[in-house]
Formats: sequence, C-alpha cells, structure tokens
Amino acid sequence: MKKILTLLFALAAMSSFAQIKMQGIVKDSIGAPLEMANIIAINKDTNTLESYAITNAKGKYVIALGKNGKYSIQVSYIGLKSVDETVETKDVDITKDFSMLADNMLDAVELTYEMPVTVKGDTLIYNADSFKSGTERKLEDVLKKLPGVEINADGKIEVEGKVVNKLMVNGKDFFDGDSKLATKNIPSNAVDKIQVLRNYAEVGQLSGVQNNQDNVAINIKLKEGKENFWFGDVTAGGGFAPSPNDELYLVQPKLFYYSPKYSINVIGDINNIGEVALTGRDIRNFGGGFRRPSSSSGTSLNLGDNGLRGLTNLGDAQKIESKLGALNFSYAPNKALDLSGFVIYNANRLQTRTASSYDYIEVEDDPTTTTIDESASVPQDETIEQTGREATNQGLAKLSASYKPNANNQLNYDVLGRISDDSEANNQFSSVVGSTNQLDKAKPFSINQNVNYYYTLNENNIFAFEAQHLIKDEDPFYNVIGLKDEDTFDSTASSLGLDLTQNNYNLNQDRRIKSNQLDAKLDYYNILNSKSNINLTLGTILSTQKFNSNIFQFLDDGSFFDPTANLTNGEGEVLLNENDTEYNFSDIYVGFHYRLKAGKFTITPGFSVHAYGNKNTQFGEVYEDNFFRVLPDFETQIQFKKSESLTFRYNMQNSFTDVTSLAEGLVLNNYNSIQYGEPELQNSLSHNLSLRYFSFNLFNYTNVFAILNYNKNIDQIRSLTNFDNVIRTSSYFNSNFADESVTAFGRIQRTFGKLRASLGVNYNYSKNNQFVQDTRSVNETFSQSYTPELRTNFREAPNVSLKYQYRVSNTHQGSNDTKFVTNAPSVEFDAYIWDALTFKTDYSYTSQSSNVGPTDSYQTWNASLAYRKDKDAKWEYQLRATNLLNIDSNVNNGSSNISVYSSETFILPRFVTFRLTYTL
Repeated sequence: MKKILTLLFALAAMSSFAQIKMQGIVKDSIGAPLEMANIIAINKDTNTLESYAITNAKGKYVIALGKNGKYSIQVSYIGLKSVDETVETKDVDITKDFSMLADNMLDAVELTYEMPVTVKGDTLIYNADSFKSGTERKLEDVLKKLPGVEINADGKIEVEGKVVNKLMVNGKDFFDGDSKLATKNIPSNAVDKIQVLRNYAEVGQLSGVQNNQDNVAINIKLKEGKENFWFGDVTAGGGFAPSPNDELYLVQPKLFYYSPKYSINVIGDINNIGEVALTGRDIRNFGGGFRRPSSSSGTSLNLGDNGLRGLTNLGDAQKIESKLGALNFSYAPNKALDLSGFVIYNANRLQTRTASSYDYIEVEDDPTTTTIDESASVPQDETIEQTGREATNQGLAKLSASYKPNANNQLNYDVLGRISDDSEANNQFSSVVGSTNQLDKAKPFSINQNVNYYYTLNENNIFAFEAQHLIKDEDPFYNVIGLKDEDTFDSTASSLGLDLTQNNYNLNQDRRIKSNQLDAKLDYYNILNSKSNINLTLGTILSTQKFNSNIFQFLDDGSFFDPTANLTNGEGEVLLNENDTEYNFSDIYVGFHYRLKAGKFTITPGFSVHAYGNKNTQFGEVYEDNFFRVLPDFETQIQFKKSESLTFRYNMQNSFTDVTSLAEGLVLNNYNSIQYGEPELQNSLSHNLSLRYFSFNLFNYTNVFAILNYNKNIDQIRSLTNFDNVIRTSSYFNSNFADESVTAFGRIQRTFGKLRASLGVNYNYSKNNQFVQDTRSVNETFSQSYTPELRTNFREAPNVSLKYQYRVSNTHQGSNDTKFVTNAPSVEFDAYIWDALTFKTDYSYTSQSSNVGPTDSYQTWNASLAYRKDKDAKWEYQLRATNLLNIDSNVNNGSSNISVYSSETFILPRFVTFRLTYTL
C-alpha cells in the first residue's frame, strides 16, 4: 500500500512539475466579466485536448499547460463569437485575458474539441470521451471518473449526495429508470454524452409550481451510428475452482436497439461464478417508477414486508447459481402517445454457511410498570453454526402508457405485477438449543396500478389527479424440526401447548396476509404571479389488511395436532396459537401550501388536516379509534448561485403500523422468537428536520454537499421482550419515552489537474428506549466514519484509486459500553497497455477491533487481463480471477439492542475464468 501511494504521488508530482499555469480574465466587448465561459487548450503537436476550464463569477480561468509547447486556445460563450489563438509556452506561468465580440455566423470559429463539462440551466453535460482512457467497458466505468458523480455501495448512482431516481437512454426510460441495471450493462463505447438533469420534473406542467430540488435524473445520449442498429455485446466463458467438481460457466448477452420511434433492450445472464446481476433485495426494491401520491401528506402507513429474511445476502454465499432474463421496450406510434414496459425473470440458487456468537447484554436500569412475565430468566450466551440453501424465482412485468395530445393535457397509466417462489432451508446447531432443521417458503404476488391526469386550464390554473391501487398477497410458511432433547425449549414448547411425548418437535406455522390499498389525491395549483402560487390538496388513503395464521404440530406418526397455548399477556389473558384479524384504515385529508420566490429565497409553508379512522376486528371483538390531526410542514431554499444552495425542511409525520403488530394471537418469527400483537396500538408522531447544502464550482471543480437530519419520535411503537434462555417473546406498546436521532454526512471533492481527491464523513447519534426483561434502558449509539479517496484520471498513463475507510461505533446500553473500530484501506488499478491490453486489479483489507473481543480481519483481491486488437475490435479475450488469496470467510462484529455479536460468513473460493466477448 505504501509503495502504491508513493507511486501515485510521484506520477502526480511529475505531471505537475512538467506543467505551467495559464490564467486570466474573459470579458465581453464592454469589459464586463463573463461567468461560465469555456476555455479549451489543444496540443498542436498531438492534436489532443490538453486542458480545459470554465470561468467563475469574476470571469477568471486557470488551465495547466506543458512547458515548451504550442497550444491552440479556444474560448467560447453562448451568443458571442468564439476566439481561437495560438499560445507558445516556455517554463514560466502565463497571464492572458480574452475579449469576446458579438456572434457573426459568417465568421465563426470551428471548435475542434468539445468541452468535457458544460452547463445549460439545471443540466450538467459530460462529454464521455473526455474521461475515457480505454479501460472502460460499461457505463459505471465512465461514471466513476466524472466529477460530482459517485456509484454507492448498492450500485446506485449518486449526484451531489442525491440518489438518481431515473435513468434514460436517448430520452427513453431504461427499465423504468433503474440505474443499477444501466450502469452494469450499457456498453461504454456507445455513450456520447451524460446529461445530469437537476431539479428534474416528471411532468412539465408542474415544473414551475413544485419544488423538485431532490429529483435528479440522468439521460445517456448515444453516439451517432448507434440509432437504427443493434449494439451491445455477448460474453461467454468458463473456468475452474479449487474443487475439481466445480465447473464454472458464464453466458451474458446484452443487446440494445434504439430508433426515434421505438427501443428494445435485452439483458441475459446465466452464471455460477457469483456475478449476480440483481439480488433479491434489488428485485424487492425495483419500484418500477411508482411513487405514492400521499408521500408528502404527512401520513405513513406500513403494510409490512413478509418476504423471506435470508434472500438479501447473495454476496455472502459459498455457492451461487444465478439466471436473469430482462426485456425492456418503448414505442411511440405518434407524437402524443408513448408505450413502454419491461419483463424481468430472476432466479438464484445459493449455499450458505455462517458461524456466529452472541453475548446477551444484562440490562440494569429503571424498571417499568409493564410486565410480560415476572419469572423471566436471564438469556444465555449462545454460539450458532448454520448451513443453508436458498432458492428464489422472481418475476416482474410492467406496462405503461403516456398520452399527451397537447401541452395542456397529460394522462399516464401504469400496471406492475410481481410474483415469486422462494424457499430457504437451514440446518442449525445452537450451543443452547441444540440442532434444528428449519424451512421458510413463500409465494407472494402483488399488482400495482397507477393513473395520473394533469390538466392546465389556463396559464394560472393547473389540476393534477394521481391515484394508485395496490393488491398484495403474502403467504409465508415456516417449519422447524428438532429441539426435543434440549431442556432449553421444553418450557416454551409447554407454553405453546405442544405434545411433549414426541421424539422431536415438528413445529409449523401457516400465515396469510392480504393487503388492499387505494392512495389518491387531487391537487389544484393557482399561480398568483411570477413569484408565488398556492396549492390545495384533497386526498385519501383507504386500506384493508387481513391476517390469518396458525401454529400446529406434526406428530411422530405423521398426524396433525392443533395445540392450545397457555401463555398469557400482560393483562393475564390467554394467548391463542392462531390469528384471524381484519384491519381497516382510512385517512381523508386536505392540504394547503403557499410557495413564494423572493430574491434568493424560495419559501413553502403549509399544513394538512387529517381525519383518521382505524378499526381492527379479531375473533368477534372490534377495536376502533377515530381522530383528527393537523400536520404542519415548512421548506425554504436559498439559491446562492446556479450551482450552490441551502435547503431547510421541517415536517410532522403520523406513522401507523401494519396488521401483524395488531394481531393478538401468537406468531412464530423463527424457532427462538415468538411475538404477539396489541390490538389497541396507537399511531406514533414524529418531528423531522433536515438541512441540505450543495455546491458545484466548475471553476476549480470542487463539489461539496452536506446533509443534517434530526428526528424525534413521540409515542413510538416499541417492543417488550422477555427471554426464556434464548427463546424470545415480544409484544408491542406505545412508549411514553421519546426516541431521537441525529445524522450528519457529507463529501467534498476537488480536482487538481489529473488528480481527484475527496473526503466523505458520516456521523450518527441515536437514543432509543428498549424494554427487556421487564426493565427499561436507554440505548445510545454514536458512530462516525471518514473515507478519504485519491483517484488519478490520466488518458495515457495507468490510473490508480486509493480509498481508506475509518469507522468507529460506540454504544452505551444500560451499564454496558461497547466500541468497534474498523479500518478498511483499498486500492484499484487499471492500465491500457500498447492500445491492446487492459489490466485491472483491486485489493481491500478490512480489520475490525473492539473492547469486547479479539481483532479480526479479512482481505479481497481480484484481477483481470483483457486483450483486443484495438479499441474498435469486435473480439475481446479476458482472463479474470476473483478471490486470488482464496480467503474462505469474512468477519462482521457489532452489537444490537440485546447482544454483542461476532459473525463469520463463508464466501466463494478462488475462481479463475476465461471469457470471450463479441461486440456488435
């Protein structure tokens, strides 16, 4: 690492020592400085771009030129005649001003090179070729090199700290804007321009009456020659692993077709080398462009997520087989109508293995008046060895239509269907409970429909109707076999009413959750003048959830046994092993907002008045709660410059839980976790404040963003937890103690010639009240992380990226204090050699230490070597190796609200593959 760091600084130093600085002022014909003028320096010997700059508010520019050279300096500004002058450098800095005259189309200067970065209003345009060195293969390789753009840990694109929520290709949605599918699959050689659309408005009619500063979209402009022709690539390969029985394979077709009328994108992926195109989490979060109409109303209604728990750890498996088939299309039969849609099928097969240890925290603090069971015992520390198999089959399909006959009318309709067939089998040995075989299965489906209509009556009156209807059906099934020979589970088995005479406990649970929700609103916008408007809203949320569950036992002879539990709740009532609950929720609200622009300020105060209705029916009993509430909100933005702003927001939010927390019967989360709900739970109220700052200075290419959030929850829904050894029983209640959290994070990025430096920081403080073993304790956690990074951007020389993450987490739980420290340096290196060879490698080292256990560490190292005759060659041959050090596991240490844990996860072994890629 030290050698690489030394080499990086040596390359940067040599580059800077061989350069001089040229600076000056760009003015118009009357001597006024010009902001955002473009300056390009072209090396006359090589006819290549040497340097570029954009003037600041005072018209100043600074560029770096080589010593003893001859350069063409081109200066351009919209509406003025471009300037082209030749400058010869020696070994001293140069000061030179430029004056620009009114444009004369008959005497215009032809610009040889485009500016790498330009700004047009709220649109930031990157010329992709200006940032390519030859090692790029996919869109993400280019995006990583753009100032102000990041690819986060989840594979999503971030601009100025905001996640890009829509990605388009030639103005057409790419899989409804999913950026991860785009960055991993669109070939870099097809990309001409990358347009970052800040303050993006989905509906042009509303762009002048809504605050869209959180909306960022990206449009990829394809190169000439890519339209009306298929382009993309097809990759096939194989290889070997340490085990002779493992035959590696890889097939990845990625094909694209774009024309003015229609587009088709086809992505396929079949492999067993761990290159998972979409994880289970990605599929579940694939929103298909849907956004709740009530998202800004102040009401939050949780419908729950009853999918399988283990389907998110695809990167932490010992064996992975994955299949992906995805088709996206768009068709515009005429100027008024746009049709689009996609179909995605994703399947994964995994083998997993983990080894974990849990040290349960003994809570000592003020006792509460809420009691589950006064005979509760102290939980025993536990170690768990687990091996598992997971199988997922997930399907998505969406059809969209947009009809816009004129500028005053727009009608949108979308329908999205989801279906999956998932299972997870685990063989587990606990030092406390013993051996268990567990099986989770689920076949959920959902249908989501969305209809929006936007109507502009005249220049002062706009109407917008948005409605969304969701049907969701979830049916998780749980089975666990074992436990009989261990006294640990016997008391719980007895409480559940199981037959204790069996050789093994064969415990099962059927669940069914059906959700039906309508979310709709009508907005009226009245434009008072060029500086202000008012917004009136009438909206509703209507929701019904039905929840049924049943705990039963299979006996040794295969017969069915329906047990009767003898557990009681805090009021002494006997709990049932089944649930039959219907939960109806309604919210009818009106809202008022006033938007005012005053100089640099945009102020938007408002409020909404809600009439809530809650009713849940269980076993013939009805629990009902109806009330009114006023929820205020406020937003103000200060626009210091075009690319610098400060935004403050406040809103009050009412949050409602899902049906499973209200159901009073027993529910098995897994063999050691049992819960029952509270039918009279109330909503929780929260105060939310945020402060966001961003600045993108194109003069010195400094990008800064910072976000500060504060949240305070009142009447937060909290769990009451009781232990019988490691068997956990939980219920819920509205806490009288407020929970608070403060989050601050930001990043500063600065480009120095061919070197880009950045520093990311993240602070988080939270104070939560927990209730364990009839005792209340206050958990306080403060975590901080620092991530400095250096990255070179040479066009000819090799490039290096150095990153270091330092993270500290301190947790105070009752009388217990834990501290975890993580150090994680990493390096990426890529080189384009002899215009034919591409070499890439990445290495990371992670070390975790704490005051409650030993220091653990693990490493990852990957490398690839690819050959193609030249940049335009159709065939490429690649040798790739992953996990070169053949590390068999990684380690994760941490703490929860009830334990300190250490987990070792076993991962894929060393894989070496040979790949052949054909480019269309």
